[in-house]
Amino acid sequence: MPETATTLTSPQYIADNGGPSALDLRGRRLHFVGIGGCGMSGLAHLARNVGAKCTGSDHAASEVTESLVRDGFGVATEQSADTLPEHCDLLVISAAIKPDHPEVAEARRRDVKVVKYAQLLGQMMIGKTGVAVAGTHGKSTAASLLGHVLIQAGLDPSVIVGATCAQIGGGARCGASDLLVAEACEFDRSFHHFYPTHALILNVEEDHLDMYDSIDDIVEAFAVFARKTPGDGTLLINHEMPHRLAVTADLTCQVETIGFAPQADWRVEAACGLASTVTLRRDSNIVAQWSAPLPGEHMAYNAAAAAVTAHRLGADWRDIEQAIAGFRGLDRRMQLLGKRPVNGGTATIVDDYGHHPTEIDTTLRALRRHYQPRRLICVFQPHQHSRTRFLLDQFAASFVEADIIVVPHIYFVRDSEKERHAVRAGDLVDKVRHRGGRAMHLYPFDAIVEQLELMLQPDDLVVTMGAGDVWRVARALMPGSA
Repeated sequence: MPETATTLTSPQYIADNGGPSALDLRGRRLHFVGIGGCGMSGLAHLARNVGAKCTGSDHAASEVTESLVRDGFGVATEQSADTLPEHCDLLVISAAIKPDHPEVAEARRRDVKVVKYAQLLGQMMIGKTGVAVAGTHGKSTAASLLGHVLIQAGLDPSVIVGATCAQIGGGARCGASDLLVAEACEFDRSFHHFYPTHALILNVEEDHLDMYDSIDDIVEAFAVFARKTPGDGTLLINHEMPHRLAVTADLTCQVETIGFAPQADWRVEAACGLASTVTLRRDSNIVAQWSAPLPGEHMAYNAAAAAVTAHRLGADWRDIEQAIAGFRGLDRRMQLLGKRPVNGGTATIVDDYGHHPTEIDTTLRALRRHYQPRRLICVFQPHQHSRTRFLLDQFAASFVEADIIVVPHIYFVRDSEKERHAVRAGDLVDKVRHRGGRAMHLYPFDAIVEQLELMLQPDDLVVTMGAGDVWRVARALMPGSA
């Protein structure tokens, strides 16, 4: 194996004191398979910022790949053995890339080391003050909010998340300080590759059951992640989380809790109506208070977790309050697209990434309370057949706040053909109807748009939800989209 590949990935990080040491990417040639993804494109920017020479490929051109080309990256919009550059020290892949991918196979043939996104990001965290934000829900928002607050406080962090946030420059930001804020995903146990100084665990619930055997398996994965935090580091964790004590058992780092319960170390108080204020208390003392920039108790909680962590990293409470109040959110997180003229009035169009029952429930409740629509219409595209099958009853129960639910085909990704035929979108519709909900299965997207155009009334709100491409429906409803 070439010396460069061995150096990049062998445990040379294990220093004389037994701990990991920093990774030097200066002059290394890295190729990113799936560079059009939000996280992968961000990681390419971070790697180039520390001196790596970066190229990449994706299966098709997109706004992201076009932006990368404008920024000087070499990007191929086809993926074959010939796409792998002649000189390559390290091939970086996302967790979704299969072992038989042609570029991966070619890298193996040439003895080019292959690492996953999380492995490289974790190695880049070594030697920095790393902050890893984990949880079944809310990690993109909380990590982006934390990055935004640190930027506004003048602490100049590097930030990388799996979403697009305009206020941090997209999905990633290269800062000059040693602070590195990263979203830490439990899928594929990716967060086990991280080396954080400070960690956040926002919540733990059942998800990714195609990869985990049970909730106990998931809890153990989060416990392993928590143990990655060193003795002089900190863990901030949800106080109300049922599995909190199992996750934090035997930790040597400082552990603090946050939540709405009076017993939490950091208590969040939120009255999330049309004009809401969030109060953060330490014990009984108010330490910060801000006007909520986004609706929902879950957003207030995410902001509070970011506030506590930002203060620990050196931000002043007044700067934190102002920064949170000015936060404009992420793309596809309760994103207000605008208004559509309807019969002398308007309907509100919102797009959201939520694809788990808890996310659906909390988002719909927040939208109902904040906008107070005449009717709340949810177009939900299930993401993964296995997730839909495992959580079918929970999904059916999550639409209580919706007046009308429209379900297109399930977004097929990662599952086997056998799994694909084990559950249908119609099964979810039947479950919702059995609970008294008004639900329908419609496809393709054009048919959904046509149906919505016929049924929309003034003061309705339409929200598209899902991790697939259901956002196309929301965009098509906006004036001038044709």
